[in-house]
Amino acid sequence: MSQQYVRELRETNGTQIESVGGKGAHLGTLSHIEGVRVPDGFCVTTDAYQHVVAQAPPVLALLDELARVPADDQESVRSLSTRIRRAVEELPLPPSLAGEITRAVARHGEADAYAVRSSATAEDLPTASFAGQQDTYLNVVGADEVLRHVSRCWASLFTERAVAYRRHQGIDHRTVHMAVVVQRMVFPQSSGILFTADPVTGNRRTATVDAGFGLGEALVSGLVNPDVFAVRDGQVVSRTIAAKQRAIEPLPGGGTREVTLDAGRQEQPALTDEQAVRLVELGRRIEAHFGRPQDIEWCLVDDAFQIVQSRPITTLFPVPEAADEDNHVYVSVGHQQMMTDAMKPLGWSMWQRTAMAQMQVAGGRLFVDVTARLGIPSVRAGLLDLLGKGDPLVRDALETVLEQENFVRELPEPAPAPRSAGHAAPEPLGNAPEVVTALIARSEASVAALEEAVRTKTGPELFDFLDGAFEEHKRVLGDPLSMQAIMASHEATWWLNEKLEEWLGEKNSTDTLTLSAPDNITSEMGLDLLDVADVIRPHAEVVEYLREVSGDDVPFLDGLAKVPGGAEARDAIEKYLDRYGMRCVGEIDITRPRWSERPSTLVPVMLDNVRNFGPGAAAQRFEEGRLRAERKADEVVARLRELPDGEAKAAETRHMIERVRTFIGYREYPKYGIVCRYFAYKRALLAEAERLAAAGVLVEAEDVFFLTYEEFREVARSGRADRELVLRRREDFRTYESLTPPRVLTSDGEALSGSYRRDDVPEGALTGLAVSAGTVEGRARVVLDLADADLEAGDILVTSFTDPSWSPLFVGIAGLVTEVGGLMTHGAVIAREYGLPAVVGVERATRLIRDGQRIRIHGTDGFVEFLD
Repeated sequence: MSQQYVRELRETNGTQIESVGGKGAHLGTLSHIEGVRVPDGFCVTTDAYQHVVAQAPPVLALLDELARVPADDQESVRSLSTRIRRAVEELPLPPSLAGEITRAVARHGEADAYAVRSSATAEDLPTASFAGQQDTYLNVVGADEVLRHVSRCWASLFTERAVAYRRHQGIDHRTVHMAVVVQRMVFPQSSGILFTADPVTGNRRTATVDAGFGLGEALVSGLVNPDVFAVRDGQVVSRTIAAKQRAIEPLPGGGTREVTLDAGRQEQPALTDEQAVRLVELGRRIEAHFGRPQDIEWCLVDDAFQIVQSRPITTLFPVPEAADEDNHVYVSVGHQQMMTDAMKPLGWSMWQRTAMAQMQVAGGRLFVDVTARLGIPSVRAGLLDLLGKGDPLVRDALETVLEQENFVRELPEPAPAPRSAGHAAPEPLGNAPEVVTALIARSEASVAALEEAVRTKTGPELFDFLDGAFEEHKRVLGDPLSMQAIMASHEATWWLNEKLEEWLGEKNSTDTLTLSAPDNITSEMGLDLLDVADVIRPHAEVVEYLREVSGDDVPFLDGLAKVPGGAEARDAIEKYLDRYGMRCVGEIDITRPRWSERPSTLVPVMLDNVRNFGPGAAAQRFEEGRLRAERKADEVVARLRELPDGEAKAAETRHMIERVRTFIGYREYPKYGIVCRYFAYKRALLAEAERLAAAGVLVEAEDVFFLTYEEFREVARSGRADRELVLRRREDFRTYESLTPPRVLTSDGEALSGSYRRDDVPEGALTGLAVSAGTVEGRARVVLDLADADLEAGDILVTSFTDPSWSPLFVGIAGLVTEVGGLMTHGAVIAREYGLPAVVGVERATRLIRDGQRIRIHGTDGFVEFLD
């Protein structure tokens, strides 16, 4: 195939990114949209870059050197970036290439001025905009200057910011090539940026226009504050007119200069309202063509708009698809389940099939549509109360939506449901521990039956079997007696906290009363790992061996048996994995590696336990907690007896204490049962995937993680897989990983995370939700991956979220701070179980708190203070 060094802009389109780069492809596409004016010009293609730069020995040598630079060595990155740019600019242009560019300039007008603009193959993409990473040169006059600036654009592929951005995105520098767009220069009266969706709130119905006088570089560089127009439904709904003291204008002989605007012009609007509305209409046409919200650079020339760039807005959280055009309000499932990471398609589709509520997917996360419930006043009150007890920020976000006039349509109260003659009210639960014992036995029997039956199923038969297994899954999950037991623990907790604060002035009394409650599978998981440490601790060779285990060293257990004392340690670890190996961080996503699949994840926690605890710590801690809870119960009851009507209050309180201790531990068991069932599903599905990979249907077994459950079923039936779909889903997932999901999302795209409306928090402190009483000071350890934990006694764990898999860390810390959580979520329950002061729902905690910083957490009042 012959090389083509120059291509006319009007001959390009969105399919030619590899030839003309992201900017060139978008501009070519824009030029074909009816009513959109794009300055004429041409592209110097990536063939030219590859001919001159990509194979140049000086550049290749420096790229090899750059590849060896550690991720945190910014000084070396800065130095090498400078050297690479200099090397690129010094490369001579071959006469054939220079001649072709010169002839293109002549065709478009040699005496005219041009904008010479970088257009890399990895920019303006749906998944990564790379905005501002390469350079643009304005008012370039003459063919010689165009040639010089083409080399400068090539060199800008290696600005420090561009190199750092690609390293962060995991993009190989050698795979990115540079085209250059050369366009007729536009000399606008005004220019700026149009966002077809509000870039702050995410609202798709509200467009934002930033406008200033002269060339747009004044706005992009931050030289001036822009006028800002918000346009919604064809009218300007708000405007802010800035004092625009300066502007950038072209020089007659080429280049640009900064000028001071006349005082009378500085506060004039750069656009009229009519022009702003007209610009947004044009933007909507562009948005419709590309199928997603756009970030558009525009110029106003003689009352007509010219478009000089359009790229997707990559930071917006996607909106769930709805079957109608009505307004919808969605609540995040991940914030309820303590797993806000993106899920792969098999993961979220499996959760959809096994959950009790209908869920929509967006951005790799699941959401529940609560619009109808918000529309019915009586149901709304209960919903807000329930969600608010779990996470006050969710309630606040929903109330913010409800304040928007007419967004949630009020619905009539439903007619009372007729009472079924054969439907008896459930029996009173009582406080008998035998209820919990029976529920656990029923769940274990159901899991054992599943594991036995699924082993023999393959192909389409496996999926038919799983359909039935999912129904059993939901039956177990919705067991009325199980639901009664869970609600008993919740209601007793709420009752005790409310009444004891009212009667005795004590906040969060249940935090002590629930210490070392029986039958808590999640807290037992942490204590049992302390017992594993007791087996490891006496053997120095075992400890040393474990210190050498790498993050993905799955077969380390085989080698462990060869170390003195290792066979005993291996048996203890394997026994632990038999009971808890189905767990992992983010365990609601079936595609996540389980501890049994990657046992090395637990090694850092085991070593922390060996270092920070002595023998018998598990039994000692449990007994200490039990005695503290017992003493607290006696104290509370004794104080109540001294009050008016004290005997009645004391008796009712004693009953509620027994109730919460009987059922609070079981609160953790249904999730354990779900994860046990998920591990059985996963092993069967992976075995099927491995058969398909061995048959050549799949490239690798884990390709199925990027298919939904139904798509996987079809592959198993047909023996054919869409490999392009898998690749596309992998790219989508990488994009979704970088997004932060909101607690509440509307069909307009507005993302709301809620706020705490409190005035009792010290200045400078971080506000959160108090979930486990007490105050503690210590060193903050910001841990985002369980496998990276390196904790000392007295440390305070700061992380994004904690599901049950984090519980083994809780035995060795002094306190807990998380970005996500509620009063009855797993992390809060286990923090109370272990007596750890904890504050959850602290927005951006992992970014605002530095690793190693000393902090004080107030688990009774719900805030975090900085001590240094």
